Amino acid sequence: MAHYIDGFVLPIPRDRLDEYKRIVETAAEIWKEHGALDYREYVGDDLLLTGTRSFTDLAAAIDGEAIVFGWVEFESREARDVANKKVATDPRMAELMNSSNSGFDAKRMAYGGFRSFVRLACSDTG
Repeated sequence: MAHYIDGFVLPIPRDRLDEYKRIVETAAEIWKEHGALDYREYVGDDLLLTGTRSFTDLAAAIDGEAIVFGWVEFESREARDVANKKVATDPRMAELMNSSNSGFDAKRMAYGGFRSFVRLACSDTG
């Protein structure tokens, strides 16, 4: 069965990455409680490739900001819709965001839902 993901890219001030990570680790557990199969976030390390638009440009990042790229995986779009509604109304999420000074700004986040298109799994052949 093809899974569905919510993907996102956002800038976070480098000096607040530890606080952002603390918030995300808790938020990821909440998403998983409500149906997410997997939750991953990565911090940009090698973002420039000649001839392409960088994630730094996409996110309009300024000096001192790191780029975070992540996704949340669900069984289906329907499962995603249910989980996201539950997460949005979970009081722990509001508490988490209100207690944080992580630099997260949803208005600067690029976000979208994606259906499976191509999947080539690697196998362990030893």
